[in-house]
Amino acid sequence: MNIKGAVALVTGGAHRVGKAIALSLAQEGANMIIHYNRSEEAARETVAAAMAFGVKALAIRADIADLAQVNNMIAQAAREIGPVDILVNSASQWKSTPFPSVSLAEWHSVFNTDFNGAFYCANAVVPQMLEKGGGLIINILDLSSVQPYYKMSAHGTAKAALLSLTHHLALELAPVVRVNAVCLGPVLPPVHLSAEEIAQVAAHTMLQRWGTPDDAVRAVHYLIGAGFVTSECLTVDGGARYAHRRFMADPGLDSANNSKNLQR
Repeated sequence: MNIKGAVALVTGGAHRVGKAIALSLAQEGANMIIHYNRSEEAARETVAAAMAFGVKALAIRADIADLAQVNNMIAQAAREIGPVDILVNSASQWKSTPFPSVSLAEWHSVFNTDFNGAFYCANAVVPQMLEKGGGLIINILDLSSVQPYYKMSAHGTAKAALLSLTHHLALELAPVVRVNAVCLGPVLPPVHLSAEEIAQVAAHTMLQRWGTPDDAVRAVHYLIGAGFVTSECLTVDGGARYAHRRFMADPGLDSANNSKNLQR
C-alpha cells in the first residue's frame, strides 16, 4: 500500500509508541487521525507535529471501550479527513489485575480497551475499506500475548485474544484487507522504571539492550509495504522472548549480565 495520500488512524496516537508510528506515517504523506482518550494536550501537539509534514491531521477523543464513541469517531474522521485506509490499533491500558480479582471493574476496563476497543475500531473501518477495495489493519501487541506477565492477566489475555483476532480477520477479509500484528518487547521504558530496573530488562534480552520506538516504526512500515504478507505477527523484542534459555543453560550468565548491565 502507498502511504502517501492514505488516511491513517492510530489509536493511542498521542504519545509513546503510538505517537512515533503516527508521525512516521505523516512524514511519509499519510493524512492522520490521532485518537486519544485522556491525553488531549499531547494529542494536539502530535497533530501539530504531523501537520508540519504538510498533511491533514485531526485529533479525536473517544473511549474505544464504548462502541458508540468508536462509531462516532470513525464517522467524524470520514467527514473531516476521509475513509480510513490504514488502522493501527495501538491504544491499551497497562494496569495490574491480580487474580482472584478484587475489582471486576478493573478487569473489564483493561480488557474492553485492549481487546474490544481494537475490535470495535476494526469493525467500524472495515466496511469503508471493503467499499474502497483495499485496506490494512495492524494490531500492536506485546510479549504478554504469547507469555504470561505476573499480575497482568487482563492485559495479557486481551493481547492474546487480539493476536487470535488478527488471524481470524486476515482470513475473513482476504484478499481485500490485509491484517497483521507487531509484537513489541522492550522498546521504550515506562516512566516509573528506575535506572536499575531498566538495566535489568536490557540484561534479559539476547541483544543486551533496549530497542527504540523507531524499531516499532520500521516493523509497521514493513507490514504496510509488504503486499504479500497477511495474518503475520512480527516480533520486535531484541530476543527477549527466548533469552531465558541462555540463562537456563548457564545460570552464571544471568548473574554476570545483571552485574555488567547494572554498572552501566
